[in-house]
Amino acid sequence: MNALLAATVEVAPATQTAAVASTPVPATKTATVTDSLSLAGALGIAPFIYLAMLALGRWLKRKHKVALSAWYHFFCIALAGYLPLRTLQESFCKDHCDSKYGPWLEKALRHFGAVLILLGVIFFLALLRRFYWQKAFVRRYQTQAPKFLQQIFGFALFVTACAMVATYGYGAQLDAFLTGSGIIAVVIGFAMQDTLANIVSGIALEIGKPFKVGDWLVLDKLRAEVVEVNWRSTKLRTNDDIYLDIPNKTVVGSTITNYSYPTRAHAHRMRIGFEYTAPPNSVRDLLKRATENADGVMDHPPVKVFLVEFGESAIIYEIKYSLEDESRFSDIENHIRTNVWYEAHRAGFTFPFPIRTVHLQRQRAAENPALEKARMLLPRQELFAALTAEQKEELIAHASILRFGRGEDIIKQGNEGCSMFIVLTGEVDVLVSANGEDMHVATIRPGEAFGEMCMLTGEKRTATIVARTDTEIWEIRRAVMQPILQESTHTLERMSELLAKRKIETEGILATQTPRQVVEEKREAYAQGFFKKISSLFEI
Repeated sequence: MNALLAATVEVAPATQTAAVASTPVPATKTATVTDSLSLAGALGIAPFIYLAMLALGRWLKRKHKVALSAWYHFFCIALAGYLPLRTLQESFCKDHCDSKYGPWLEKALRHFGAVLILLGVIFFLALLRRFYWQKAFVRRYQTQAPKFLQQIFGFALFVTACAMVATYGYGAQLDAFLTGSGIIAVVIGFAMQDTLANIVSGIALEIGKPFKVGDWLVLDKLRAEVVEVNWRSTKLRTNDDIYLDIPNKTVVGSTITNYSYPTRAHAHRMRIGFEYTAPPNSVRDLLKRATENADGVMDHPPVKVFLVEFGESAIIYEIKYSLEDESRFSDIENHIRTNVWYEAHRAGFTFPFPIRTVHLQRQRAAENPALEKARMLLPRQELFAALTAEQKEELIAHASILRFGRGEDIIKQGNEGCSMFIVLTGEVDVLVSANGEDMHVATIRPGEAFGEMCMLTGEKRTATIVARTDTEIWEIRRAVMQPILQESTHTLERMSELLAKRKIETEGILATQTPRQVVEEKREAYAQGFFKKISSLFEI
């Protein structure tokens, strides 16, 4: 026993000495050094990630016009912090999760991850807006994506991201929260009935698509263009550039007339009354002509005019015409009514006064000022120089004074005609159609005439004459000239010579290098040709 104890005592010091001699460096100190080096190395990568993401953002902004603002810098910072720490955690926590860096890494990753998810959703929505809503959606549906749809999708995605962060990142109990806040939700729901109704109505408008941005509508007798449809309201703009913000609930509950669906071309109707003494066929032709000449009225389908009512003081006619640009509706109808007034005045028709109004009118004893103007300008007309004073008075006695509004066609190229005209007041433009385009060749002013070749020879109109301003013209009809020419052969010869002279001037034969004898022979041949044409046409 004593020997066993002695042996034990002798062996113990040797064992202790050996243990002390072979003791390694403490594990705690080594782990601390390794942790510090790993953390420094991981964080050293962060600036490179940040710079790379900034470069990507600039490329997206310049190349593809992606809308990125200040929040993108925070997204880059969050990503540059999260990725190195995540990598460090996966490689470090296998052996050293109980070190002092383990809890710190867990907290840092949780916060960085939350920020990264929320800002990542914003980054994703920016890419989605540019590459899908603004490009792919437009290519597929040939229209702009509704802002309301974009807002609803973005809101739903962001709320989902917030719920994920709260639940999986911070361990929030959403079920308990939703159950406990049920009463509050009911109270808020009652308080926001109108807002919720507008949101539901907005969803119904997006699903049904009764209109889109750019369409022209009539909504409760209001004519306006759709500017925007959002989650709460529909924004409209009238022809007077007045902006209206109408709640979606009101829009859904109204009757909507869409002038832009299925095509932008559509018809309008306008009613105008004429006196009972005006022949209906003449009035219909007058209204159709006035409407066709209005700028903005479509050629196809053609204009139609209907007699729709025998009113108390007038016969009511309805014009049906088509247009494509609804924004010009007011200008087009103004042009039609203006043309109708001039056409009616030239035809001798009047617009009836209300039957309950007593209208007294006395004819002035003095002569029409337009006839005085015609008498003053007649001596300046070379074509009528051969007429006697009595023949000139005969022309004035049968004068027909016409009024045309600015922009109206007086005669058209290629049409037949039996009268000539002298401009009394205003100015008219001469247009010649060539290669499908109207070319301006001259402007005719007071005292100048046009259309004489057509009246005297029966040839078709060689140009289109358009009123440059409000114009008064004197129309001289072939029927008025016929008895005058039949009485005087000398007058017929003189007119033939004048027409031949004008034709030679037009053809440029009076050049200096052309022999005078050749010019005279050409003029004589033209004069004889015109004499025969006029004689045959006027039965002389």
